[in-house]
This record gives sequence, structure tokens and C-alpha cells, in this order.
Amino acid sequence: MSGQAGHAEVGEEGGRKMRLIDLTHPVPTEGNGHLTVTLEEWPLVLDGEACTGMVYNFAHNSMAGTYLDLPGHVRETDDGYTAENYPLEKLYEVPAVVAHLPRAGTPGKISAGELEEACPTLPEGGALVVHALGPLRFCDMDPQSVALTREAVQWMVARGIHLLVSDVYEHREEKEGVFLHLFRAGIATVCCPVNLQALSARVRLTVLVPRYPEATQFPCRVVARVEG
Repeated sequence: MSGQAGHAEVGEEGGRKMRLIDLTHPVPTEGNGHLTVTLEEWPLVLDGEACTGMVYNFAHNSMAGTYLDLPGHVRETDDGYTAENYPLEKLYEVPAVVAHLPRAGTPGKISAGELEEACPTLPEGGALVVHALGPLRFCDMDPQSVALTREAVQWMVARGIHLLVSDVYEHREEKEGVFLHLFRAGIATVCCPVNLQALSARVRLTVLVPRYPEATQFPCRVVARVEG
């Protein structure tokens, strides 16, 4: 599974080049002792010609690869939104500020002050990307040894974001209910992203999701558009 940034130049706008950066960790090939994707071959006849249809069966949980949590992932904070009815404008080309925090070698909790220093302004009604692990992926170090504080979450809530993409969330041992407070504020969270080190200070985020009826947590693909 690669943690390298995927860049694709998509042309120019106003004389500035744009790149797309894939922030998505692949769904693992195995999970819970079985393959997550299996193939069936179906015989077909198309325009009189014998062909083979490739049909895939998927068997993985909602936290496979990079995934999106809506507030309804916790029953007590359910706001009625699911993969089927979540507003597209909250997932498409969302303006985002990126907080690069050099915490890969410094376990502990991230304060509101650190976030304020890293990104003093946020787009109203936009998104925040927290990049705390430097060149490391979320799976390359002791899990949950770097985390957000409740104070940091309150800072985000006060600034009115509705989407958080972060490589750190709750601390393993000193939990502060990070997800509960994010969800109560209506903030959706992208978990287990990669390639955050490739992002500039401001990007546009698009989160692509399948329309699973009633699901409030599901694998997704996250793409950042970088100008310049």
C-alpha cells in the first residue's frame, strides 16, 4: 500500500497550474481473515460475441481504507444524514485550510493554540485538514500517540467548519470524547487519510462516496485540488 502522493496536472486556470492529490488509503486486500474483494466471471453474449463479465463481491467493514464518519456514526449525535442524502455541496470542492504540525516525533496532544498558530484563518463553512505526522502515515507509528484535545475541537467548532480531514484524532489512553464533540457540532470526519504532506496551505477538497442507504460510516475517496 503506497503512501506516495499521486499528482495529476489537470490544466491551467487564470495562468495557474492545478494538481489533484489523492488523499485516499487503499482498502486492504484482506480483512478478518478473508479477501475483501473477490471476482466472479459471468458468461455473456454481446452483439453475438461470447464475452466474460467481471463481477466483484466486496466484504469489508465501514472502516476499510480511508473512510468518512458522519455525525450519525454515533447514535446519540445522529442528525439524519446518511451516505444517501448528505448534501453534495458539503463534499464537493470544499475550501480548506491545512494545518501542518510537526508532531511525528513528539507524542502527546495538540492544543488549540497550535492550530491557531498553524492556520489563523479558516474559510467560513469550509473544511480543516490537520497534518500532524509529517512524512509518516497513520499506520507507520504508535497509533493514537498523537491526538487532538477537546480544546482543539472547541476551536474548530467555534470557526464553523463542517468537515475535518486529519491523521490524528483521539488519544489511546487519555480520551476526551473528540469524536463525540465533533459530531455534536455537525462536523463530519475523514479518517486514515494519506499524502497530507503534499498539500499546500489552502486547497479544495472533494470527498467521493457511494450512496449506501442509511449508512453513516463508509469508505470514501478524498481528492485535494491544489493551485499553483
